[in-house]
Amino acid sequence: MTVPEPVARPLSPHDARLSPWRAFIEAHARVSRRLDEELRAEHDLSLAEYDTLLTIAWSPDRRIRMRSLADRILLSKSGVTRLIDRLVADGLVERSACLSDARGAEAVLTASGLDRLRAAATTHLRGIDSHFLGVIDPGDVATIERAMRALADQAGPQGSGVLCAPDATDDRR
Repeated sequence: MTVPEPVARPLSPHDARLSPWRAFIEAHARVSRRLDEELRAEHDLSLAEYDTLLTIAWSPDRRIRMRSLADRILLSKSGVTRLIDRLVADGLVERSACLSDARGAEAVLTASGLDRLRAAATTHLRGIDSHFLGVIDPGDVATIERAMRALADQAGPQGSGVLCAPDATDDRR
């Protein structure tokens, strides 16, 4: 699909290009807020905390380099540090030296963190079914997934995905 060059004119509220964009932004904000509220109410976890625990759980040996984690959960280095600080204080994650490079830090999921993630997964999946998949025509799900993957691919890589290689942006402690 060829994307037309943007027209050099101010956008008006009636510009047809804004309608799908605004619908995407509004849907993302509302669904994310609802999922966050349910996780907080039922498990005392924010959506960002849940996403972080899930990302660590899916990483090899349930450990991930802090910089890679920041790339994957779309937070700044300072934002991921504060979030990990909260998860460490709650006993859900531990900080550890990188196994292949002691200069780097990794977040490691604890047994308690895995238990909490598993308990919260039921609520999160129920919310996805209710607030996302349940309102989309089943025939449109594959189309939406393809479109979102195309958007993500066009926007560039998610992050390095390197779990333990030295990283020039890491703080050396």
